[in-house]
Order: sequence, then structure tokens, then C-alpha cells
Amino acid sequence: MRENRKLKERDIYLNKLIAFQDTEPVKVITGIRRCGKSSLLKLMQEHLLRSGVKQEQIIAINFESLEFQEMSYKDLYAYVKKKISKNQRTYLFFDELQRIHQWENAINSFRVDFNCDIYITGSNSYLLSSEYSTYLAGRYIEVKMYPLSFKEFIDFHGYILKDYQTPIGETKKRAWKKNGEIAETRDLLDAYMRYGGMPGIADFGLEQDRVMTVLDGIYSTVVLRDILEREKRRGQRQITDAELLRKIILFLADNIGNTTSLNSVSNTLVSENLLENRERQGRPATQTIATYVSALKESFMFYEVKRFDIKGKEYLRTLGKYYIVDIGLRNYLLGFRDRDRGHSLENIVYFELLRRGYDVAIGKIASLELDFVATKANEKLYVQVTESMLEETVRNRELRPLQQIPDNYTKMVITLDKALDEEYEGIHVVSLIDWLLN
Repeated sequence: MRENRKLKERDIYLNKLIAFQDTEPVKVITGIRRCGKSSLLKLMQEHLLRSGVKQEQIIAINFESLEFQEMSYKDLYAYVKKKISKNQRTYLFFDELQRIHQWENAINSFRVDFNCDIYITGSNSYLLSSEYSTYLAGRYIEVKMYPLSFKEFIDFHGYILKDYQTPIGETKKRAWKKNGEIAETRDLLDAYMRYGGMPGIADFGLEQDRVMTVLDGIYSTVVLRDILEREKRRGQRQITDAELLRKIILFLADNIGNTTSLNSVSNTLVSENLLENRERQGRPATQTIATYVSALKESFMFYEVKRFDIKGKEYLRTLGKYYIVDIGLRNYLLGFRDRDRGHSLENIVYFELLRRGYDVAIGKIASLELDFVATKANEKLYVQVTESMLEETVRNRELRPLQQIPDNYTKMVITLDKALDEEYEGIHVVSLIDWLLN
């Protein structure tokens, strides 16, 4: 069924691959499992075929298939050598390549021995560990892939956005389906915040039980295959305690947007007697926590955000924050709740900034904290995120850190509910929905 259905476009990522087509660097697509990497490889293959590349010039292998799971890197080299085009460029696509031990030997040999253009995916940042980076000596580009943006979520669920005029002359957007069904963008945002943006849920509509089943499968795959099993293959210190891992996951999911240290994770778990007698004498529990948290970051389930001193212009070593890759996964783990909606909004804005190519940090200005400092090239944004700007006390709280920043880069508050004013002393106030759909 999946093979015959037309793939949905993921232009933000496909255009990056196309920009580097037929260049020397290996194109490496990274991201959490089931975020769309395999489909992106297929979209790139479709682009090549439309551009005049022949089918016999394309070799594609998915290492999740039993047909290829027992391959060694030497087997892989022999397989490709037998099939590769002798007189024209061959395009090589390897999905979940990290399953092949010492795969980098084969990739480097392909680059040296054949006229080829190479695209690979991996569900773990260990794929681009320092060892591999050194091995390829900078001859790769990484395309970081994330779950669906809000705009992609609307498209994947079959809606088309259309402008309409409000009675007071404002231009707003409404979502339409081909069957005439209409949805307000605020209602779709509520669905996005409830179920998240994993592409697979679009196959089942927005039925809660079915969505939760899909998210359960994704969570189990990440934990079992990308963390517990991978640690065994690496031969390093193994993560064997699945229950402890789950407790750490629940803690981080519950504390997105809160300043978090490994000590705070450890202290909470110790208070629940979860780390009792787990460590050798003299070995601090935080070392165990660090190992587990590192594995969660490598699997792209959680992202750590560092603090940046805006006046001192330097990163701080303490008290960063963690955000979860998909808000639907958080709701699967913790259940649906509204009491920390503000942190969920932060989570959504953080990943949208990453999609748009920004490097993101938490801002510190004197004793105040700013939600995000987002930078790329010569551009910088200072961002506050809040559920509402309607109350004066909230407005003052959100504006205060931005008012303390002395430079002239763009300063903005992103909010679900705007007041009438769209600017306060040069600080822009923008609707979250408008910003996400811009």
C-alpha cells in the first residue's frame, strides 16, 4: 500500500539534497526513526528519474530488510561493485547504514573506486561520530531531518491553506480539504500539539487510539533498537537497564523547557530509590545518568540546549534545557495535560527554529532568562515564547529580558494570543500560527 501511494513532498530537505547532487561530499541524512528519512531517499530517486537518470544508474539498499541484514562491509562492497554502472555515474542510496559494522570502509572505497554520488541515512548521531568525521576528513554534508512542521502537518493530513478576509479587513488562513471540509488553523494547531508531527500518523487520520499505537511503536523502536541493542553492538559500556532508561526518559519529557542538570536528574531518581546499589563504591550516580542521557541525545529523541550569556558573548557550562523531538511522543509518555502548555509551545518553536537553519541557545541577560537566541550567518533573533500577551503582568514579564538587550538584532515575542499592539518599543509580537505558517 505504501509503495503505490504518492509520497508527500518534504521540500525543505529535498532541496538541500538537490543542491549537493553530483558533488563529491557524501550526503548524510540524520534524524529520529520514522521521521521520513527513507521517504526522502525515495523522493530524491524520483527527482533523479525525472531529471533523465536511468533506473539502472540507481542502487538502493534498505538495511532494515532481512535480505541485507547479515551483510558485512566487504559484502556490501562486492554487491555494489557487481551492479555499478561502468560507463556513467551511479547513484547509491543506503538506508539505516549504521547496521553495517565498519560501513565507513565501504563508503570510502566507493568514493575512491567508482564514479558515484552517495546518499545515506542513519537514526543515530553515532553515525557521524568523531571517528567517522576524521575518516572522511570533512567529505560529507549532514542534512538534519525532523518530524513534520505545522505547515507539513496540515499538508500531510490533506488540507490546503487558503486566505480569507475577516470582517475588520485582516487576512487570515483557513484549511480546506478536497471534499469541502473546512478546519480553522487554531483547531489544527491543537491537533498538532496533541498528536505531534511523526509522518506515519497521517496514515491513520487523527484517531487517538490509532495515533497512540503508532507512537508506541516509534518509542519502542527507538529505545530497543537504537539504544539498548546498539550499545551491545558498539561494545562500549552497555545500557542494560530498560526500566532506568524509561525513568530518565519520563523525567526529561516532564521537564522540557526547565533548566536541568544531570545532578537534578540523579537526585530525583535517587529520592525514588531507583539508583540504589546500582553503582560501584565511589562512583557517582551522575556518571550513569550521563551515559543514559547521551544515548538519548544520540538517538535524536532529546536535544540539549546550552545557555548563552548575551552580554559576555559566551556559552555557559551549567543548567541547559532539554526538548523532546516530537510533542506527540511526550503526550504518549505522560498523557494529555494543559498545565504546562507554555513549555509545549517552546518545544514547537525550538524545533521550528532548527528546521529554519538556526543554531539555538537559551539567553542569559544579567539575572534574566530569554527563551531563545537563534543565529545563522549574519542573522540573529532574540525570541520569547508565551501562551498569551493579553494580561499586562505577562506582557511585562515577557518583554523585560528583550528590553535589556543592547544590540539592534530582531527581538520578538511569539504567542498564541496577541494583544492589540504588534510592537512594543521595537519588539515585535507575532502570532504563533502566523509565524509557523510563514
